[in-house]
Amino acid sequence: MKLRRLWIVSFSALLTGSVVAAPAFAQDTDAKWKAMVDKSAAYLKKTQNPNGSWGNEKFQGGVTGIVVTGLIKTGAATPNDESVAKGLKFIETLIDPQSGHIAGKGSAIGLHNYVTCVNVMALQAANQADKYRPVVGDAVKFLKQLQWDEGEGKTKNDDFYGGAGYDSKSRPDMSNTQFFVDALKEAGVPSSDPSLQKALIFVSRCQNLKSEYNDRPWAGKINDGSFIYSQAGGGSTKTSDKPDAPLEGYGSMTYAGIKSMIYCGVSKDDLRYKKAFEWISKNYSVDHNPGMPKELAARGLYYYYHTMAKSLTAMQVDEITDAQGVKHNWRKELVDALAKRQNPDGSWTNETDRWMEGDPNLVTGYALMALSYCKPAK
Repeated sequence: MKLRRLWIVSFSALLTGSVVAAPAFAQDTDAKWKAMVDKSAAYLKKTQNPNGSWGNEKFQGGVTGIVVTGLIKTGAATPNDESVAKGLKFIETLIDPQSGHIAGKGSAIGLHNYVTCVNVMALQAANQADKYRPVVGDAVKFLKQLQWDEGEGKTKNDDFYGGAGYDSKSRPDMSNTQFFVDALKEAGVPSSDPSLQKALIFVSRCQNLKSEYNDRPWAGKINDGSFIYSQAGGGSTKTSDKPDAPLEGYGSMTYAGIKSMIYCGVSKDDLRYKKAFEWISKNYSVDHNPGMPKELAARGLYYYYHTMAKSLTAMQVDEITDAQGVKHNWRKELVDALAKRQNPDGSWTNETDRWMEGDPNLVTGYALMALSYCKPAK
């Protein structure tokens, strides 16, 4: 159970929004981007399973959605290319018409939120609305049923309220809730929808910021604008494996938090946005997951890369000024960081194999998703 949940929690961040082409880079950066994408696409075509999926049998439902989306959004393949078409066919086999989820009949219930969200993203990326509109609509209804709200006997004062967990009975967290918000956004649910406004209550309470939106007892202790893993049950973070560790925020969850707030309608003038952006700027990095201690610096690195790229795109930020006043073109620097880390066979892996980041199919999918937000202008 513990290992499964470690993988599930890493499965965070991915969906939503049309990818906007990056500003034009130097010719060598554009060439580097294309070479990486082409090489990784060739690798993934070789590792695809006969049934059209990627990854091992236990987790192929979600890994496939990530890979398909990365291939389509980078332009490495179209929905009509053989590998992607086979991947979409496999995802279709995961549709459960009775419940509405896209996680496979008889699949582990703890995978339902993440895998359904990932596959909503893949089907939307395929841009075949006439074919997939009913499936996506059913998935949205299913996901809304998982959200902790009045249906589960929770009120706005409860620390579970508005969040999403692994299923309708699991404690909610920022990672699951990010997926939930992203999937609804991708499916066209407006920010004014009650489900997203409820999610905003939970997301705001995951921020290290004492305010009218977060009155949790711990909110003002660090008060730096960062986001933790979950505010439910007194709060928890992933910067330490000790249960009583200080509730310090970290990069991937802070980017997830600010992006989720944007999708829920929070403006750039809002204090929550400003404080999160301030933390992101002070802790800018493409070398490690900020906020993690030195010995855990690479924990969830590729999850972080994708969440960072998607969030900064949603924020419409092209350049970040760090704590030393140095300006960074984050897209160019992210391309360079990924180029350094790509394996000779075209894949990526994380030596810090936490949250299944030792799986080259999953991590290569994450890398492609990140690169899709750095796509050179034509």
